Amino acid sequence: MSEQSLMAISPLDGRYSVHIQELAPYYSEFALIKYRIRIEIEYLISLSDLNLKNCPPLPQGTAQILRKWVENFDIEQAQSVKLIEKQINHDVKAVEYFIKQKLENEGLNPWMEFVHFGLTSQDINNTAIPLLLKESTEMVLLPKIQGLVDQIKSLGNEWLLVPMLARTHGQPASPTRFGKELLVFTERLEMQIQLLNQIPFSSKFGGATGGFNAHFVAYPKVDWVEFGNNFVTGLGLKRSQYTTQIEHYDNLAAYMDCLSRINTILIDFARDVWQYISMDYLKQKISHGEVGSSAMPHKVNPIDFENAEGNLGIANAIMNHFSNKLPISRLQRDLSDSTVLRNIGVPIGHSLVAYQSILKGLKKIEINPTKIKNDLNDHVEVISEAIQTILRREQFPMPYEALKKLSRTGQKLTISDFQNFIESLDLPDEIKMELKNITPENYTGVLPK
Repeated sequence: MSEQSLMAISPLDGRYSVHIQELAPYYSEFALIKYRIRIEIEYLISLSDLNLKNCPPLPQGTAQILRKWVENFDIEQAQSVKLIEKQINHDVKAVEYFIKQKLENEGLNPWMEFVHFGLTSQDINNTAIPLLLKESTEMVLLPKIQGLVDQIKSLGNEWLLVPMLARTHGQPASPTRFGKELLVFTERLEMQIQLLNQIPFSSKFGGATGGFNAHFVAYPKVDWVEFGNNFVTGLGLKRSQYTTQIEHYDNLAAYMDCLSRINTILIDFARDVWQYISMDYLKQKISHGEVGSSAMPHKVNPIDFENAEGNLGIANAIMNHFSNKLPISRLQRDLSDSTVLRNIGVPIGHSLVAYQSILKGLKKIEINPTKIKNDLNDHVEVISEAIQTILRREQFPMPYEALKKLSRTGQKLTISDFQNFIESLDLPDEIKMELKNITPENYTGVLPK
């Protein structure tokens, strides 16, 4: 671990930094500067395409050169932007001055004053941030979530036929199948992934207070709304039509809420797997050389699932603040959204750490069919539901009450107890045989497709 990591205040930049390197191109300070430059450059190119007075089309091949500036933007150039910011105390204006300097160096002076033309900082920020969120979601986050879903589904299918004692309210209940219980989570997660994919990444792009005032006063014949819509759509975003100085963040709040639900489902999953490990239904593969407990040599703790639960909780707490705070702004804007948005990578980072922890944990577990079978057969009373249901079908008088009397004696029941009970009933022999064939292992319901 580097000295910088050891001195980091946030574990995302220290202990967990190696696990979230994929997020650096989207959520670092360097990344935000680069995305701002990208928006400014694309805006300048789009403006020049309008062939406005004193803003003619860029010379042939120049647009490609400008886009190369973005592609080749590096740490040294980012430090130049930060130096300008230090002098003027404004981060977005520093980006504007940086681009103007490069245009001047390339002899493109006629276009210098059309950098950031008619815009306010939030036109850049509220376009750059949803764009980086969109691209990081598509390139990093969703593939990680889907990989996790695929792993859970793989284990669910592998263990689909394993009968298992279900527990409702923590008490023995009608048997289920171990794999089916895992597939419950894949269905839930896949539904939320579908919902997440339906949430637009919205941009505010309309000048100081959202009405293209400066644009319109300078060039009243241009349809600036159409221009703004086309510009934002070309970036893969959706332009909000009526805004103040800032994006209203409703779709960003919806994104945070949906991702938080995905995380909540995974907390539920991590706790269940933790419980199955505790019950010895699942065993953890031993990694030689790894220490489970500093005091007890025999222990192999389910730390991956515990780590995930903790990180998912932190992520959800921050995302809850995002969804509650960002849609609220005094009048046409206040600055409270700015510092919040600077932390947008934090809940994403903690989520990513958690996803990788769960995936690591899943690769270390194996099923313990002997323990599961013994536990199931140790609770034969769970077939009471099956017997009383068939008795209902046969119009046997008060079947529920008869099974209740049998199964609540306080004594441990055996298969023989049920066999004797069935034999004592006034039923045709074929119905008795049907009842006697019911066991905890075969009373598992419909096999999931």
